[in-house]
Formats: sequence, C-alpha cells, structure tokens
Amino acid sequence: QLQLVESGGELVQFGGSLRLSCSASGFTLDYYSIGWFRQVPGKEREGVSCVGSSGGITRYADSVTGRFTIARDNAKKAVYLQMNSLKPEDTAVYYCAGSPRYGRYCGLSIEYENWGQGTQVTVSS
Repeated sequence: QLQLVESGGELVQFGGSLRLSCSASGFTLDYYSIGWFRQVPGKEREGVSCVGSSGGITRYADSVTGRFTIARDNAKKAVYLQMNSLKPEDTAVYYCAGSPRYGRYCGLSIEYENWGQGTQVTVSS
C-alpha cells in the first residue's frame, strides 16, 4: 500500500515562500494521482492542488492559483507544492493524498485513499 509522508511545513512571514514535499514509499508512485489538501481546526478540509499520474494535468483552488505550483518527480517518488506569496489565510495543516483510480487525471473533490499525516504551515502577518 502506498504510504505518504509530508515535510517542509514551518513558520514563515507574510509574503514568504515554502516548498512542501510529499514522499512516497511502499508502492510505485507512477500510477497515482496526488492531491494536496489543507485543514484549519474547526473548518472543513480544502482541496489545494492536484496532479495526475504523469504530471500533465494539474488543478488548483482559486485561492492559490498563481501563487502555488504543484510538481511531481516519479523517479524520486515525490510530489512537491511550491508556495509563494504566502498569506496568513494559508495557515493550516497540509496533507498529501493519493489514489490509483484516476490515472493521468486528478481532482480536488474526488476521493483519495492514501493520506499522509500532515505538516503544519504557519504564516505570520
């Protein structure tokens, strides 16, 4: 079964940048669509971005379009989320999730079976 581990979250100032990593083990990443999600305590989980298995299809939430970029390196079994121009409202626990069901497609409102444990991103104003 695919296991995912997020890293890269930390405290950053308004306008700063971070790159989150989602590292996979236990199975090849090649067949998995990967999504990034975030959640603030007391609020619903929000889909941030996703990438299909080949990397050719990506999607972004309106709130991060133009600021965040998702990329994957299947050889390194990793997916990255580059986050620029960070705002306090980006503060959340960020999770990556994977599914083998969608091939080269991905979505922010579809079901993902494999989830990481999350990494905290805090943006100070």
